[in-house]
Amino acid sequence: MVEVKGKQFSNKQVKLGVLGAVLALLLIWVVAGYNSLVSANQKVESSFATVDTQYQRRADLVPNLVSTVKGAADFEQETLTQVVEARAKATQITIDPSKATPQQLQDYQNAQGEISQALGRLLAVAESYPQLTATKSFQDLQVQLEGTENRIQTSRADYNDTLRAYNTKVKRFPTVILSGLFNFEQKPYFEAVNGAENAPAVEF
Repeated sequence: MVEVKGKQFSNKQVKLGVLGAVLALLLIWVVAGYNSLVSANQKVESSFATVDTQYQRRADLVPNLVSTVKGAADFEQETLTQVVEARAKATQITIDPSKATPQQLQDYQNAQGEISQALGRLLAVAESYPQLTATKSFQDLQVQLEGTENRIQTSRADYNDTLRAYNTKVKRFPTVILSGLFNFEQKPYFEAVNGAENAPAVEF
């Protein structure tokens, strides 16, 4: 028998009380840990949505740019075709960040990289058409593209930072126990596209 504040408890009652307290603490830890993983995962998905929005913003600018450039006499048709095809390919690729595999994200990045390269070539060729580059519509589109490219780079960096915090949480003890139980897996980062260092930059 054990006496606590004048009350007597059997050894069995004490053991059950201790076990109940341990189970309650364990449940609190599981709930708190699970909720923290859910919150971290939501931040990753929200951050990815921002990246995707910026890519879509750029894709939406492409038709206007192509239309403006078409007004220039004898503008290289092949260059315009490459931009249009790259945009079509990129807008067809969509991924769910919660289930994205490294290969899916790489395909997504490669498609977006093709737009960057095609736009870089188009703008480089446009320099040979001073009457085109002097128009207000072309200059406005340049400014919008420049701003969008900057936002893309910023949002990608923010996504990787958010993802780094999530991936660390998933692998760090003791949260790694819960991530294994509830299938919270590490997610792939945005990385530099192969050959991007040799691609024409979208600079103005």
